[in-house]
Amino acid sequence: MDVQTWTYLIVGLTFVLYIGIAIWSRAGSTSEFYIAGKGVSPIANGMATGADWMSAASFLGMAGLISTMGRDGSVYLMGWTGGYVLLAVLLAPYLRKFGKFTVPDFVGDRYYSRVARLVAIFCAIFVSFTYVAGQMRGVGIVFSRFLEVPINQGVIIGMVIVFFYAVMGGMKGITYTQVAQYCVLIFAYLVPVIFISIMLTGNPVPQLGLGGTFKDAAGGAPVYLLDKLDGLSTELGFAAYTSGKKDTIDIFFITMALMVGTAGLPHVIVRFYTVKRVRDARASAFWALLFIALLYTCAPAVAAFARTNILTKVSNTAYSAIPAWFKNWENSGLIAWVDKNQDGKIQYTAGNAFAKMEGAAKVVPSFQGASKEGARGASGERLLENVATTDNANELYIDNDIMVLANPEIAGLPNWVIGLVAAGGLAAALSTAAGLLLVISTSVAHDLVKRTLNPGISEKGELLCARVAAGLAVVVAGYFGINPPGFVAQVVAFAFGLAASSFFPAIILGIFWKRMNREGALAGMITGITFTTAYIVYFKFISPELNTKEHWLFDISPEGIGTLGMLINFAVAIVVSKFTPAPPQDVQDMVESIRYPANNAK
Repeated sequence: MDVQTWTYLIVGLTFVLYIGIAIWSRAGSTSEFYIAGKGVSPIANGMATGADWMSAASFLGMAGLISTMGRDGSVYLMGWTGGYVLLAVLLAPYLRKFGKFTVPDFVGDRYYSRVARLVAIFCAIFVSFTYVAGQMRGVGIVFSRFLEVPINQGVIIGMVIVFFYAVMGGMKGITYTQVAQYCVLIFAYLVPVIFISIMLTGNPVPQLGLGGTFKDAAGGAPVYLLDKLDGLSTELGFAAYTSGKKDTIDIFFITMALMVGTAGLPHVIVRFYTVKRVRDARASAFWALLFIALLYTCAPAVAAFARTNILTKVSNTAYSAIPAWFKNWENSGLIAWVDKNQDGKIQYTAGNAFAKMEGAAKVVPSFQGASKEGARGASGERLLENVATTDNANELYIDNDIMVLANPEIAGLPNWVIGLVAAGGLAAALSTAAGLLLVISTSVAHDLVKRTLNPGISEKGELLCARVAAGLAVVVAGYFGINPPGFVAQVVAFAFGLAASSFFPAIILGIFWKRMNREGALAGMITGITFTTAYIVYFKFISPELNTKEHWLFDISPEGIGTLGMLINFAVAIVVSKFTPAPPQDVQDMVESIRYPANNAK
């Protein structure tokens, strides 16, 4: 069978599985809709948490960025992994002991303030919509290539699927759907990288293959894979793959923003409310780390293998001899070539190929929306419309987000593997999207309506409100998927920065400092998220031409500014708390009880 048939078959079967699970486990009460009735086992919750966390950014974007950025891309790997250690040690058991449904619930009760709850609701919705934009873009990318539909249509298909099982099943349906999605995505990630590791290094363990010897088909002298990749990169004008361009301070700030952002993400935190006991929350964090490690320890190998294959099989190759996979991705608009010197060969070197394609691929709608039989150049390449070429020698544009998806095709793996990877990419994107949409719906229905605007609403009315909010959130998420502000992993990095600068200080100080009061929490959250948002918006949307080291504050990029926003949040919160009245005694007693989460706590 061809790639498209395999993709339809595997993706179709997984979708039937997800929808079947959603019907079987549909929520019948607000407790089941919000926190799955607190009946999820630690292993199942660990799997669901892994799927919730390993989003399109992990499955698609992270290896793509490492492949493109080399050593600098490791900040995503270190930050997202370290964040889960923080979550397991500092937050999970304490929040589970508190026992409420949501993060705004914790903030509102801990800081005895309706205004604090409203600020937390705003932060949760804002962060979640930023994050979900990356997931919807990931869905569109997968569909655009493998189901051969435009990216926008792919996003709409994903919206329908997520709407069905998120709105019907709530947290209960999402949890068991995510268990299935984890199994699909991890199998889809590991199978091709094991195959490619054997092909390139002869080692079936990708983590060892990354540091192994490159199998040269031409029979050349043995050389380590990374040395081979460094040589290929420098020969073509790129920096050595294992070298870094970013300053140490920026690497630190990005890594820290991703770490504390992980610990402050509302859709991840809420997972620890779904287990029965505090010790189950700790066990869930352990299992989640184990399940996550299976993918994350392979990501550097995926990135290096993909980069090696791209440089050896594309650069200086005549377009007439280019493999079919290149033309397939060309039709999706995520790879493009312009023959600047009219020699019929693809020149791939440092520099941007097209002035208007850098960033989101949506800039060339006429190109992406064209039929396969659209205008072709002298060598048969897809012609681009209204796209200015730059004056450097690079003729090739490759979207970061396709590296993982295209890797099996580039390596010449069987068609069923290619279809499996498509299903895995969709599982990763849809699982996280569902969790984020649930956060948005519970923030509206439970925190805003039930706890703030209409305390007398019935459980049936609250459940209806949650489902309506989830439906509206799907529509907004789809819009951001069609109009994303950047690459998948970059968009998600912004969400982590926003979470770091808003939630993390309020939660940490709320747990570990009894003197922390509502005035401090409010001032800190508002200041932190306002500063971080303004910095990101200025450099990414208002003045992108100034988004360079020379103009950054303290040499910190927008991806890392969340760490500075967090420090500002901490400073403002502590200072304001010191100069305002202490919290009521009952609140201090509550903090004392949260601080000692006994193993048998309910």
